[in-house]
Amino acid sequence: MPTTPTAAGFDEYVAARGLALLRFTYLLTGDYHLAEDLLQEALAKVHRRWSHLADAERPTAYVQKAILHQYLSWRRRRSSTETPIAEPPEHPTIDHAELFAERTQLWHALSALPRQQRAVLVLRFYEDLDDDEIARLVGCSVVTVRSHASRGLAALRNSVQFARGEAR
Repeated sequence: MPTTPTAAGFDEYVAARGLALLRFTYLLTGDYHLAEDLLQEALAKVHRRWSHLADAERPTAYVQKAILHQYLSWRRRRSSTETPIAEPPEHPTIDHAELFAERTQLWHALSALPRQQRAVLVLRFYEDLDDDEIARLVGCSVVTVRSHASRGLAALRNSVQFARGEAR
């Protein structure tokens, strides 16, 4: 079956940006397989509207917002008895044991954050977005973004200090 120009454009976009979108989703979920599922669901929803987005100035922002909404609604649907299990990154870039332990500890602390705080921190530090853009994507005020970032960073600091045995 021949592909339409719209479908071909979507396929090209996914081929070019798919790995970056998967990394973004993985940082949100902390689970590689769940990230794949979530990304697939978000891309399926975006595909329906691709003919309207293909000429947009920043289709990636729309796709990230779809992923973010999928992630936030998925977290609401989860059973309260299920908890995500964070896995350490597959290919650590630093092989020093102490640094790897700190990285794993930070990963676990990030996984324990509430979903809004985690989303804000991923968007700020991984995607390097400013507060206005994060507020637009998450659907809240800039003040709320700053509050989530501040509380999330404080929780991460406390977690790291606690694990090191330092006073809070």
